[in-house]
Amino acid sequence: MAEHQMYIDGKWCPAASRETFDAINPATGQPFAKVAKGGREDARRAIAAANAAQEPWSRVPLWERSQVCVRMADAITAHAEELADVMCTELGKPRHQEAIMEAQETPVHFLTAAEQAKWLEGDFVPVKDPTKRVISMRRPRGVITVLTPWNFPAAIPGEYLPYAIVMGNTVCWSPAPTCAVTAVKLMQILEEVELPPGVINLVTGPGAEVGDELVVNPGTHAVGMTGSPATAKIISQRVGLKPRLFELGGNGPTVILPDADPAKAAERIAPACFFAAGQVCCATERVLVADNLKQAFVDELIKHCGDWVSGDPWDEKVTMGPQNNRGVLDKVERHVREAEAGGATVIIGGKQPDLGDQFADGYFYEPTIVVDFDMEMAMNKEETFGPIAKIRSFSDDEEAWQWINSCDLGLETAVFTEDMTKAWRWAEKLRSGITVINDGSLYWEAHLPFGGGAGTESGIGRIGGRHTLEFMSDLKTIVFHLEE
Repeated sequence: MAEHQMYIDGKWCPAASRETFDAINPATGQPFAKVAKGGREDARRAIAAANAAQEPWSRVPLWERSQVCVRMADAITAHAEELADVMCTELGKPRHQEAIMEAQETPVHFLTAAEQAKWLEGDFVPVKDPTKRVISMRRPRGVITVLTPWNFPAAIPGEYLPYAIVMGNTVCWSPAPTCAVTAVKLMQILEEVELPPGVINLVTGPGAEVGDELVVNPGTHAVGMTGSPATAKIISQRVGLKPRLFELGGNGPTVILPDADPAKAAERIAPACFFAAGQVCCATERVLVADNLKQAFVDELIKHCGDWVSGDPWDEKVTMGPQNNRGVLDKVERHVREAEAGGATVIIGGKQPDLGDQFADGYFYEPTIVVDFDMEMAMNKEETFGPIAKIRSFSDDEEAWQWINSCDLGLETAVFTEDMTKAWRWAEKLRSGITVINDGSLYWEAHLPFGGGAGTESGIGRIGGRHTLEFMSDLKTIVFHLEE
């Protein structure tokens, strides 16, 4: 098996301990490569390199840093097919559907950062004192810790890395271990641009050691992370007063009001439930549908389950890959079995498919529809992160709000209605970062603000375009005293 190293101070290197861990193909459940198992010593070396590089990098003119991000985007585009191949193997992403799509979309983040950074203007601030002139401007924070998950192992690093470096920061990046090979491939591509040593450092290894060191070490100055609320709470206890940008989990809901078209709603909602095997932060998980539309909607949604075909991720006909790891698969199974035991009904799916001997140990799960789940069930309270459409009917708005407020996640929601007044009212009232009207909850573009609603466990701050750039910089105010 191939053995992959980490990237520190412009060099590829093994872990200080010389230990490695296996990279597992989730479609087969079998190892296919070995990856350097970094620890605290490796994280400290990365932090030292990033600090040594930060001040010289911040002196590089912004327009030049912007062009570096453009060249990175060009390099990713040139290697998109190779990047897709790695993601197909390591994540089980269908090669001709998800993997190539993500590889081709990742450069957009680098281009967005490159362009928007040039127009992130400061201010001339009027003041009372006639002897003072005050301006505000954006300055780099320093060394940014970036912690990225496995579900979009190329695109999500793209939501952080270019924004950090274009603002003059340097980066210590630690990906989830189950996507480490993809991170190595992406770093190999970025290396072609010939960044100064230490500007981006990649440290692979367990979060409890590598991630924790990058969070608590005083040599890092801010933390950006996409992941789970549970991990974010641990980081928040450890990070002290460092600025944080957290994009965390979601659990809908999508609300179908009594005047909606159930067929149109099902057509839009199905991809939001089943794309990427449901492993999307803004996936549609809970669907709250008006009583008068419940059966019609369920009937229509069943028709779309056949569009999601599991199997060999390299097969052009396959549209849904496996869950990422055994833990995710076990959680999906636990949520479904608990729901059944509590009186909910599995209409379709609810088990692992039989895909033959080659994939017998893989982590696949069938597209599943569960109806009439209870308010206290885990699938209502937690993000399942699997291909599960959870459906519950409501009789009036008050009952719908009881269901909505029974879960403390609030990332992205959706509302289906033909009444635009109702649409506006619901969108304004839903406590989520984004509300989509008459489409599935997967919609987002790289320049839009994305994050959790206040008072929920779906995150702190916003990623996307200028919003990420603002996090990656400090607002510096400079006061000039003028003699009378």
